[in-house]
Amino acid sequence: MVELKTDTSIDAMYEAGQVVGRALTAVRQAADVGVSLLELDEVAHDVLRAAGAGSPFLGYRPSFATTPFPAVICASVNDAIVHGIPTAYRLRDGDLVSIDCGAELGGWAGDSAISFVVGRPRPADLRLIETAERALAAGIEAAVVGNRIGDIAHAIGTVCRAAGYGIMADFGGHGIGRRMHEDPPVPNEGRPGRGFPLRHGMVLALEPMLIDGGMDGYHEAPDGWTLKTNDGSRAAHVEHTVAITDAGPRILTAR
Repeated sequence: MVELKTDTSIDAMYEAGQVVGRALTAVRQAADVGVSLLELDEVAHDVLRAAGAGSPFLGYRPSFATTPFPAVICASVNDAIVHGIPTAYRLRDGDLVSIDCGAELGGWAGDSAISFVVGRPRPADLRLIETAERALAAGIEAAVVGNRIGDIAHAIGTVCRAAGYGIMADFGGHGIGRRMHEDPPVPNEGRPGRGFPLRHGMVLALEPMLIDGGMDGYHEAPDGWTLKTNDGSRAAHVEHTVAITDAGPRILTAR
């Protein structure tokens, strides 16, 4: 069931989204060569604690997971696409890092992700991240009353495919509200004019996930969480929580 949020509820979700934005900003500022992924997780955790917010990631165990998720961020490096578990791995010069973070505040959830390069970037990585951000912007632009979920999916997928990148077929965005994952699912590729109609009060987490090698295949790492590219190419993941309103899309996790 798709829940329509009131304007007051959307304002409350904005507050949760701002905590997420601050956490991601702090992680990005702390990320440097030699810093461990566990240290970045603690940076984000400190921001959540200071705001009195909880983490929808910590202890999360969906049906596909064999163990609960052990951190407040997903930290995916290089060929890891999403759901990377923070470890003692220390960042190296040129690493492509994707950080996904959520927050729960006042009974509402926010969810967002960024990708960036530590140290000296490879041009190919910068193109990949820039395309992911353009795909997200295109999806947000399509998130207007009167459109359908397929219009968002088509907008995101068109940008990704035109650049020659692969897309994970079974993962995409989602509704969000009282819980981090709600209906409806939002694919990163689809046909325009299809799917659930967009109405004022819907709140969606839009999250393009791009694979540099151009293939769509991925596999699960032995940790039971991290999803990695089959061809070993790098990946980027960006995300915003967006409210659909009569006045246009409202980015609740804007940084």
